[in-house]
Amino acid sequence: MSESTRLLVVEDDPFQRDTICAYLQNQGFAVEGVPHAAAARQAIAEAMPEVALLDVGLPGIEDGFALARWLRGQSAKVGILMLTAAGDLVDRVVGLESGADDYITKPFEPRELLARIRAVVRRSRMAGAPAAVPVAEVPAAPPGRVRVGAALLDLKRGILTTQEGREDLLTEGEFGLLRLLVEHPNKALHRDWLLERLSHGDEPESFDRAVDLRVMRLRRKVERNPARPMAIRTVRGVGYLFDPEAD
Repeated sequence: MSESTRLLVVEDDPFQRDTICAYLQNQGFAVEGVPHAAAARQAIAEAMPEVALLDVGLPGIEDGFALARWLRGQSAKVGILMLTAAGDLVDRVVGLESGADDYITKPFEPRELLARIRAVVRRSRMAGAPAAVPVAEVPAAPPGRVRVGAALLDLKRGILTTQEGREDLLTEGEFGLLRLLVEHPNKALHRDWLLERLSHGDEPESFDRAVDLRVMRLRRKVERNPARPMAIRTVRGVGYLFDPEAD
């Protein structure tokens, strides 16, 4: 990555903040570290970062989730990486629903953090702001296709036609998950059940992050407002539910 790539680290623990910032600066990034959401808003007002690393448990009335939602509202292109507590599934899911691109659990290896940041930067540079399409312009689903939020899924070809009219060839993992959801409408599908179905005989634990990340990517493609998903909903303590009537 270019050293002009600007990162913002929002972490209230001084030692962790300084350690993260020093490591990333040594990797060639332009890094600014701040302790809370108010300081983050001020830094963002001065210059929008390319990627923001947000700790979930920030002090004050605005935590990392709220800051992520606000930041996503400011820019569809900024990369958002949540720093969450180890093993806390709720934090991870809520973080993705808040508009984050990825999450990493503490404690983490510096090289893993660097890899996640680079992946988020690549996705952010490829992504453009989604264009809104009036509801009246969305056609009914033709035969062989299923309406998923603001998009159309071709079940035979594994192609998703987005609300902008762009054809998106889904990955095998994305298509497998979306097909499971649309085949069981209005039913809360347990996350462990999804993991077993999608792991293809491998150890489900190795795919633990895959379900959440695939849901996040699919929501970016099918939801009118990914920060407030209606078609692919989270059922707390269970998993995910597909609402065929949502648009």
